[in-house]
Amino acid sequence: MPISNADLLERSPSLEPPSEPLMELPFPPVTKSHILNCSYHSWYPRYRVSHLLKLSRADLGRYRSLTPKVRLIPLSASFLSYLRADGIILPPEDLPSRLSDSDADYEEEEEDEVTDPSQAWLDIHQKIKSTISELGGSVMPKLNWSAPKDATWISATNSMACMTPNDVYLLLKSSDFITHDLEQIFDDCDDESEDESESGNEVKESSANESLSKIPYHLVLRKTIPAFNPALEIRCFVRSRHLLCMCQRDLNHFDFLPRLIPKLRSLIQDFFDRNLKKSFPDESFVFDVYIPPPHDRVWLIDVNPWAPRTDPLLFSWLEILNMRGEEQGGADELQDGVVRVSLNEAGSTNHASDPDEDEDEDGEEEDSEEEEDVFIPEFRTVNRDDPEAYSFNTPQYSAHKLPKDVVDASTDGEAGLREFMGTWREIVARQEKEDREERSDGIVDGL
Repeated sequence: MPISNADLLERSPSLEPPSEPLMELPFPPVTKSHILNCSYHSWYPRYRVSHLLKLSRADLGRYRSLTPKVRLIPLSASFLSYLRADGIILPPEDLPSRLSDSDADYEEEEEDEVTDPSQAWLDIHQKIKSTISELGGSVMPKLNWSAPKDATWISATNSMACMTPNDVYLLLKSSDFITHDLEQIFDDCDDESEDESESGNEVKESSANESLSKIPYHLVLRKTIPAFNPALEIRCFVRSRHLLCMCQRDLNHFDFLPRLIPKLRSLIQDFFDRNLKKSFPDESFVFDVYIPPPHDRVWLIDVNPWAPRTDPLLFSWLEILNMRGEEQGGADELQDGVVRVSLNEAGSTNHASDPDEDEDEDGEEEDSEEEEDVFIPEFRTVNRDDPEAYSFNTPQYSAHKLPKDVVDASTDGEAGLREFMGTWREIVARQEKEDREERSDGIVDGL
């Protein structure tokens, strides 16, 4: 959401204006290891359950499952080649095991062999099919880092919910986000093992291809969450192992959300302190959580790199990078950015009274409850008067969509795309010829 410099400083007292104009965002170097640590296959085994913690029986029921039901399917080189190939060729739908002998058309169809790309990875095809059934008949797919959210326009349900393997393939093959995972995931990364002084373009390209080939790609199938409420999916920013700020992921206004901010923030802070603060390999990262009703548990949905490629949503990265946080002594130096609070066992917030009132008649402080200054991460939501809250002119991810004619042509394979390109060239050539003739007529008329 664009924010002017004046508004930015007014809304975030903890933001320090830069002493001089910045030519680029002051990000620390992004390494390949950091990108790999944010891969689903890397962090999911750590946080599948709270096995790292010694919890009481009361807390065990609350924190046993840290993620929704998910299954990871390792992908073979042949399946990755299918995803990278041009065109959208889907395996044929399951045919009936036997038709009546009177159906003469069946033999004709049987003679016309349909290209079945799944023959090269039948084990993965069957695994996807059985996993969809195991997770209740509907799943939401993603690869190691990205979900094909930009391709939901091509789905019959206009969502990421998939009921068949072909639904999964169609989304994956139509998504620019998935292509980025497969081809460009290490772009702008520092390669610690590469000697820049000796590496030319060809060597760098070879090194990049080699790095991609070593990635253990997985297909992640997550059980579709019934009655999913997008207002309750929160993006959280962690810097130097401190929760810095958070915001809603869905860019719409929800009337009920501001009332829930204290409770949601307390739940997220507790979840982070218990499960992520000390265990995640990197000190700075971004994670997404979902807090379903009745808002008494937190589900870890995803972990994202601390890098410009991660969408800061309601913040800007310049704003986040310049925030004073708890690790920078913000609690000692800030006034508006700090709230004096105490949390009771139920997680509710009690604001402290004046320090003089905490002394007894002898002038000694009571020891029953200690108060301390606590840094409170900012929780930002879309306000009712924000113009973005009611902007329906441009659909989300519209820049990644293709004309229907292109999609239809791609379903016919390479021959269909060639025919479409030939037709397109003829249209362009005819239009250029007409433009030249109009310009010539104009010149003649002006003489």
